[in-house]
Amino acid sequence: MLDDLTTAATWPTAYPPGYAVVDVETTGLARDDRIISAAVYRLDAQGNVEDHWYTLVNPERDPGPVWIHGLTSDVLEGAPLFPEVAEEFAARLDGRVLVAHNAIFDWQMIAREYARATRTAPVKQRLCTIALSKELALPLPNHKLESLAAHFGVVQQRAHHALDDARVLAEAFRPSLHAAAAGGVRLPLLECRPLTEWTESPATPRIGYQASYRGGSGTWRASRKRPACPYPNPGRYEPDRPLKQGMRVAFSGDTSVDRELLEDRAVEAGLHVATSVSRLTSLLVTNDPDSATSKTVKAKSFGTPVVDEAAFTQLLRDVTPADG
Repeated sequence: MLDDLTTAATWPTAYPPGYAVVDVETTGLARDDRIISAAVYRLDAQGNVEDHWYTLVNPERDPGPVWIHGLTSDVLEGAPLFPEVAEEFAARLDGRVLVAHNAIFDWQMIAREYARATRTAPVKQRLCTIALSKELALPLPNHKLESLAAHFGVVQQRAHHALDDARVLAEAFRPSLHAAAAGGVRLPLLECRPLTEWTESPATPRIGYQASYRGGSGTWRASRKRPACPYPNPGRYEPDRPLKQGMRVAFSGDTSVDRELLEDRAVEAGLHVATSVSRLTSLLVTNDPDSATSKTVKAKSFGTPVVDEAAFTQLLRDVTPADG
């Protein structure tokens, strides 16, 4: 049933006809990491739940941070491979806007899995609930899913479980959607560009192949060293202009997703991740620009541009190539 302020007669005709609220758990945060579980809540045009779906996925490699998602090698060994669930997953996404919390991450993981399977995910647009909460000016202390859920009185039962995270997001998305409709807010929809090909990096050990890699319990994970940025620093970021390869980006404070994810995305885009702020820093990413951390204080003293996490993930979509 529609809310009083958003009846069928007043519902925005430009809004999408349906949504697929998605959450994926993964082996890690880099481009070569894999999906190990996925959940989809299908919603109608007004955000009402139609059905939901959940699957485990065998990543054919170490499961990564078991202490976070709880999915060990033994649990995943008998799960289907992604190509075996790709058709059902696609049917859940087809014709709908993909909705996720920090949607660029979920979309990129999904797009890469489909590219590995020589298929294309049927997703045209995505909607990030972080961006939507900012459009609605919700009084949230940070951009974490738990904060969005608490704002709307949604109770989390099992954090970092794909099905429960998707449920929580679906229940928080519906009132957000109705608030947007009642206020005449334009939804922050972004185009999804599927990958058309995929080149694997050197093979990683598969589940059960090397006990030393699994570490017995499947919780050990080799550390990654990021290569040096190959591009020269083009200078500071200018508002309303794209980022450029070689720019030095620093991060400060709490983020809605692991810091490592944002840093990996920055490196993949050709940016230089800096551990501190100096006069050479092109941009500081923080969700709390008024904090008194050393990085924010230095950024203010140097006049370094500052953007929040949601804005930064949007900027990562179109990073300008380095000169030459």
